[in-house]
Amino acid sequence: MSQEKQDVSINSSPVAAAAALGQQPSQLARVVNSGPVSILCYCASSILMTTTNKYVVSGHHFNLNFFLLAIQSIVCLIAIATLKFFGVITYRQFNANEAKKWSPIAFLLVLMIYTSSKALKYLAIPIYTIFKNLTIILIAYGEVLWFGGEVTPMALGSFVLMVLSSIIATYGDTDASGSMNFNVGYFWMALNCFSSASFVLFMRKRIKLTNFKDFDTMYYNNLLSIPILLVSSLLLEDWSSANLDLNFPPASRVSVWLAMIISGATSVGISYCSGWCIRVTSSTTYSMVGALNKLPIALSGLIFFDAPINFFSISSIFVGFSAGLVYVVAKQKQKEMQAKQELPK
Repeated sequence: MSQEKQDVSINSSPVAAAAALGQQPSQLARVVNSGPVSILCYCASSILMTTTNKYVVSGHHFNLNFFLLAIQSIVCLIAIATLKFFGVITYRQFNANEAKKWSPIAFLLVLMIYTSSKALKYLAIPIYTIFKNLTIILIAYGEVLWFGGEVTPMALGSFVLMVLSSIIATYGDTDASGSMNFNVGYFWMALNCFSSASFVLFMRKRIKLTNFKDFDTMYYNNLLSIPILLVSSLLLEDWSSANLDLNFPPASRVSVWLAMIISGATSVGISYCSGWCIRVTSSTTYSMVGALNKLPIALSGLIFFDAPINFFSISSIFVGFSAGLVYVVAKQKQKEMQAKQELPK
């Protein structure tokens, strides 16, 4: 095998390798680089990830969230290493210099997960999902600063609707007595928005600089997150015998561990599809798809969970959904205008 072929096989996926060696792009190559396909897979995997995580923590007094996330990362690494061993996928070998450059992204990933769990502890699921839309605004203006993006008037209108839906959701967040339930969860939600935007923007910037492929991103994200998650679990979570018995009761210990492993296996899909979607679309589109994808979860929070159901809470969901539709139309019109400008005169 020539040195060029060796370099391509090490640093690229099989599809990308074929393209790099001048071969005719296959149908699989077109699928791998398709924005709509990546968005669809991201939606499916994120829904699956959410439901499996909910299964793990629901019905049990589970509070070792950092430990759960560490198990997910370990299972994910084992899964992709197995796939690589059998030649199904490929990713570059570990490089200490690349790991050093990627480590801030791993830290931001852990920060995003931690603030998300804290926000969910105090906020109802619909409130959380509506406020998560505000991350899109931060990412959009981050792309303006870093990647030369543009915010059109219609996109700005969708941002106004997002802010409006968040304000309406706040009015709908009431307790049993009808009083507004304004608590520390909103503080954690604000931190989560900033950490989420930072994670997405920094990851996209680093992907452009390192030319990471999808499985490279998954490999480094999970590998570098494990020590941070384990140390955080040991320092911040209760590892007393009483709490371990509470999290892993003898009667259901096997089923809890099995559910954690299954949840970790599903993280392979969300890890891959996140990096894939960002690579073939944009970080703003990735975040917007995630926001639209959370709307059914917000509705399920009203139906299946103890979330306040009133005019404001329901209205905020539909205003947020309208904001997503306006944004999609705005991005489509923006692409059409850019395509016209690129046509030869």
